[in-house]
Amino acid sequence: MKQKNIGTHFDTFLQEEGILDEANAVAVKRVIAWQIEKEMKRQKLNKTTMASMMHTSRAALNRLLDEEDTSLTLTTLSSAAAALGQKVKIELVPV
Repeated sequence: MKQKNIGTHFDTFLQEEGILDEANAVAVKRVIAWQIEKEMKRQKLNKTTMASMMHTSRAALNRLLDEEDTSLTLTTLSSAAAALGQKVKIELVPV
């Protein structure tokens, strides 16, 4: 016998638990960190070189690449993108 979905939409569950915004922030940060690491590998850049190109410390780069640390500034993100020959595009979309 096929069972119907008895749960709610996952976003609704997260909202009810009061953690939707945090979960979304972590998800976005994971994608950003993954994209930066992927491009660093493609360009064969190690962390020391990348930090130097960003005019920042290796510790700051490690925070940028930390998937759980959502305290990211647009300046840091833009600096990383520029160092990789990329640009940042951010947009608001309806929910």
